Amino acid sequence: MTHTFCAELSQQQHDPLAGSAAHAEQNLLISWPRAKWQRNLRHASDMADPLKTQLDEIAAAGRRVNLIHRRAQDATCHQIFLMPERRRFNVARDELPRFLDRWRQGHSLAKWEQAPPEADLILCCTHGKKDKCCAKYGYRTYKALAAAVLEHALPFDVWESSHLGGCRLAASLIVLPQVRKYGRLHPEQVLPFLRTEASGRRFLPGYRGDSRLTPAQQCAEVALLERLEFEAPFSQLTLTDDQGDEQQRTLRWQCQQAEHTTTFEVQCQSVALLRVDTCADLDQGPTESFVWQATRIEAING
Repeated sequence: MTHTFCAELSQQQHDPLAGSAAHAEQNLLISWPRAKWQRNLRHASDMADPLKTQLDEIAAAGRRVNLIHRRAQDATCHQIFLMPERRRFNVARDELPRFLDRWRQGHSLAKWEQAPPEADLILCCTHGKKDKCCAKYGYRTYKALAAAVLEHALPFDVWESSHLGGCRLAASLIVLPQVRKYGRLHPEQVLPFLRTEASGRRFLPGYRGDSRLTPAQQCAEVALLERLEFEAPFSQLTLTDDQGDEQQRTLRWQCQQAEHTTTFEVQCQSVALLRVDTCADLDQGPTESFVWQATRIEAING
């Protein structure tokens, strides 16, 4: 195999973005210097073992734990976010175990709590120890995001992040608390992406889907948004029905545009694709995966 980056191979295999947005809705984010991140998305080399155990237990209970970073953040005083609750805390390193214990037990966190974040968070994966694509593509996109938000006063709070899933789709991003995922976002796309998200729409060239939906539902949503991009770009979509099996699904959506409602039916088909998921898999070569493709979109009323 001549390719050295899984992201390059993924594009050449026409590996779709839509339907790849799996992610937990509940998130715990802890600032920690990127230089100390280990391959595990929630561990750092200078973390005490009991703290690693705490974070593993939190993840096992269903809340995703990611490390985040930016240069201006104090290395020993950690910014912590709980999403989707939109809670923010500032916690000294030696108080982290106590903070996590009190949070898990439902006790007051007033000692550490700050004002809720007003802006949505954008996390961009730069976790090079997990996959070299995230170092190569992720870091330059992160820099472009941070610069554009500052220059154009856009309503986002941008951080580097440990592994977000979909290394082959680098640069990989997520918008929180809405859990919308994006992939293959290049620096030259950053400003239109930010402006589109700020307007309440999805940036379709890089949109992977809403993580609260299943992969087939994500695929159908993206296909329908593409259909409506020019005729009704500010439509509100509501999933009303989802029928079928693991090979084929038929989904119905209500499309609300101003005072007009249209119902669309989207049919999605599962198809096999040979792909490499991460750079670590390059030596063994592609393996079979299944992805969803929209095969039919039809307005059934309106």
